[in-house]
Amino acid sequence: MVNILLVCSAGMSTSALVKNMQDTAAQKGIDAKIWAVGGADAESASKEADVVMLGPQVRYLLDKVKGLVNNEKPVTVIDMMTYGQMNGAKVLDEALALFE
Repeated sequence: MVNILLVCSAGMSTSALVKNMQDTAAQKGIDAKIWAVGGADAESASKEADVVMLGPQVRYLLDKVKGLVNNEKPVTVIDMMTYGQMNGAKVLDEALALFE
């Protein structure tokens, strides 16, 4: 089981991406919990995440979130083009690569 947290400005804009990622994970038989929160909830939510991915609109939080997880978990910013296309398969593949 892999726990993938997406962080965006209000926790709402990534809902379509989360759904696409969940659908792809189900199709591939990958056991994953994927959810999104707003930047204000990143600290508490990151505790149960294995991978934290930031939406491009909150890339300014990268150093803060890395500090929250004490650099013990991978934290990255989702590519703007991939995010804009809501390419759940590509984001999922990136998250799994970071998890391994």
